[in-house]
Amino acid sequence: MKFEITAPVMTERLMLRPLEAGDAQALHAYQSLPETARYHFWEPRSLDEIRTKLTEWVEMCRLDGEGTLAFAIERREAPGLIGDASLRVTSVEALQGTIGFSLNPDYKGRGYATEAAAALLKIGFEDLSLHRIFACCDARNMGSWKVMERLGMRREAHFREHARFKGGWDEEFYYAILEDEWRNQVRGDRFGDRGRLQETAFAR
Repeated sequence: MKFEITAPVMTERLMLRPLEAGDAQALHAYQSLPETARYHFWEPRSLDEIRTKLTEWVEMCRLDGEGTLAFAIERREAPGLIGDASLRVTSVEALQGTIGFSLNPDYKGRGYATEAAAALLKIGFEDLSLHRIFACCDARNMGSWKVMERLGMRREAHFREHARFKGGWDEEFYYAILEDEWRNQVRGDRFGDRGRLQETAFAR
């Protein structure tokens, strides 16, 4: 499976583009916050840590088999990164993938996460021809699993105290959606204008 992002992905209000070295300060603005790191395996990140990570993330704009596409999330009306998102192909043979997203808290509550995640589903099913896309989150992270439910993803599992996480027991929700389920929702215009990609430019 070969795939490359050759231009930003545009939705009604957002632009998803590859991450760049110049995004370090904007990423640090929220990845340094305890509230952002709370449900991740990493702790609040320093600017130097983010710059080191960015050397890997900026390369995540193409696939050759299994791997990850990493995106910066911007508003179309104003430049500047407000969040990040990812689409990872976990199995080429089984056509499986997973999505993830994170927003600067200053921009939460406006539907941006749902809009960005809807774009990831479209890329996964239409451009990568995936069969199933899943996502997981800490069971306490209501904002994240509410996004998954708004996307029409179904909760497939609730893992209770199955791993150690930051000094306690981890509880996770797993959500998933199949390609035919997603296409039925698109035909029913479940997402409205905000779930549609306005412009795309990809090369496989």
